[in-house]
Amino acid sequence: MRAVLCKALGGPESLSIEEIAAPEPQADEVVVKVTAVGLNFFDTLIIQGKYQIKPPLPFSPGGEVAGVVTKTGPDVQSLKAGDRVMGYVGHGGAREEIAVAARKLALIPKGLSNEAAAGLSITYGTTLHALKDRAALQKGETLAVLGASGGVGQAAIEIGKLMGADVIACASSDDKLSFCRDLGADHLVNYATRNLKEALKELKPGGVDVVYDPVGGEFSELGVRALAWNGRHLVVGFAQGDIPKLPLNLVLLKSANIQGVFWGAHIDREPDKHRANMEQLVAWAAHGRLTPHIHATYRFDEIAMALGAIARREVKGKAILVR
Repeated sequence: MRAVLCKALGGPESLSIEEIAAPEPQADEVVVKVTAVGLNFFDTLIIQGKYQIKPPLPFSPGGEVAGVVTKTGPDVQSLKAGDRVMGYVGHGGAREEIAVAARKLALIPKGLSNEAAAGLSITYGTTLHALKDRAALQKGETLAVLGASGGVGQAAIEIGKLMGADVIACASSDDKLSFCRDLGADHLVNYATRNLKEALKELKPGGVDVVYDPVGGEFSELGVRALAWNGRHLVVGFAQGDIPKLPLNLVLLKSANIQGVFWGAHIDREPDKHRANMEQLVAWAAHGRLTPHIHATYRFDEIAMALGAIARREVKGKAILVR
């Protein structure tokens, strides 16, 4: 079978497509014929050895997949051959077949395409965990979303609105903000042309309740400075590249919380909560209440193009790899 392989750490151009042996399922696993792979910002890091997870070489990028079950291990009762499934696999998704523990997969409901399902697990799973389990976002609270036009940003706007929040989308261009408005954002902030803290304070003089931050760098401190009393700042990632060092007096003076969001560890440590969250996401998507936006689909041999677009912050919503 064909697989996209990272054989030496480097940029997207260093990836190759090669023939490798097809997998066989372990007792608790199924083999999935992969039809769509969701690509994410961390894929641009993991192939360079700059992500917190460092798989042994060679490996395939791609942390979320959708496809069809072709084989099942002897202990698997929940899935059967022919089932359409989606799920988070960490890495290794960019190949024609993959063996996955059955507990990591969810059935794809009728009416939801494989491409949309492939973009649902990581960005929406991370975001629902962040807003529900970590921040305990309440109806009527204000949610400021940094990097709002990206994959997790789109998810934060949609889920924030479903949870009843007043959503402020923050992004680096008017074009990206127009996309955010179409997603349902209530307010827009261009932090390339305005100071983020000042813009948020102008919109919400009392401060914002929750800042959703997948960006990091200089914007993290500005977001913390814009928090309301008892505000929560969600540390989701560092797309800007720099890991910020925050003045803790700001946290003290606002009685604020800085909350880490490590969704990958949450899956293993709190599997029941994760399963409930995924069931909620699939139900919302099946009823059209979540509509993952697919920026573009790319063939396996176009993965360098896709990852390059993600790295340059050109992708609105999700980039999907298809066979």
